[in-house]
Amino acid sequence: MTLKDKVILVTGGTGSMGKTFVKRALSGANGLPKKIIVMSRDEAKQHYMRTEYLTKKNSPTDEVIYNNFLNRLQFRIGDVRSYADVLAALKDVDIVVNAAALKQVPTCEYFPSQAVATNCKGVSNIVRAIHEHDLPVETVVGVSTDKACKPVNVMGMTKAIQEKIFISANVHNKKTKFVCVRYGNVLASRGSVIPFFHEQIKAGGPVTLTDTKMTRFLLSLEDAVDIVVEAIENAQPGETFIPVAPTALMENVAKALIGDRKIELVVTGIRPGEKMHEALISEEESIRTCRRGNYYVIQPMLPEIIKDNKKYTRDLIGQYASDTNVLSLEETVQLLEKHNLMVEQNQEFNSNEKKEMIK
Repeated sequence: MTLKDKVILVTGGTGSMGKTFVKRALSGANGLPKKIIVMSRDEAKQHYMRTEYLTKKNSPTDEVIYNNFLNRLQFRIGDVRSYADVLAALKDVDIVVNAAALKQVPTCEYFPSQAVATNCKGVSNIVRAIHEHDLPVETVVGVSTDKACKPVNVMGMTKAIQEKIFISANVHNKKTKFVCVRYGNVLASRGSVIPFFHEQIKAGGPVTLTDTKMTRFLLSLEDAVDIVVEAIENAQPGETFIPVAPTALMENVAKALIGDRKIELVVTGIRPGEKMHEALISEEESIRTCRRGNYYVIQPMLPEIIKDNKKYTRDLIGQYASDTNVLSLEETVQLLEKHNLMVEQNQEFNSNEKKEMIK
């Protein structure tokens, strides 16, 4: 079992993916860890995460997670930007999942130095601590994004550098396996477009769309955790795991959520740093890409790393982008229903209803 008896550090563990990974780990589905350390700089989110585990016991699965939480989950205030914080957190750790990031595209455009501090320096601190102190960490997984592929914005550029830092770390750290996972939009994650659409619909609209032709890869939080677990178990040093994921027009996502409601759809224009279409694998990377089950795997370009990896065959011709094999509106509705992301009629309040409630 991949996580059995391991000590796991999750940086940025109070984020959407981090919380889902922790819940999966506590369930024992991939082997029960010895300890899980959630490191983040937000004490409020840690408090809410802790109290959520203390109060939610509605099923046998919740009961199992609750009991494991009491014995195995540890919260730690710290920042990946601080070398001292990172070094202290890494003591006796077997697996690191680096989910700490500044990931809002416009925010990173306006504050690029802050994005560099978290997304690049933070990653460098992890590698440096392991190398300088010869720490017996088995695996480090860097959580990346489709925006790191052919980046045009600060967020993508810093995430692309994160990947390079982790991959190159394999050259000088033979005891530790450094790998990456790269995926697109995570359905219903904090700060993503679907919760934003939900709030606009509940408020009676309008629903705002940047461009009617914009497409994105769509992935559930559980799928995102699957990739991380797969990379921990099966990735070779320096490899980047990428899901074979559905893609959709953002206009269809909005229309699917609106349904037959009389809500206006307004096009506002592309935000700073946004792409029309995202790519998970570039044309240049495709020559080093093979297919393993439900994942594409990009081999590292550094010869010192690739020579130790298994031989592979090229399984992808050209880039892997979100504007190919796009779901229809009906298929988009089915995907959202599958993940329980449709706005229910009894959850929404339009503007007139709100006024009546105030009266």
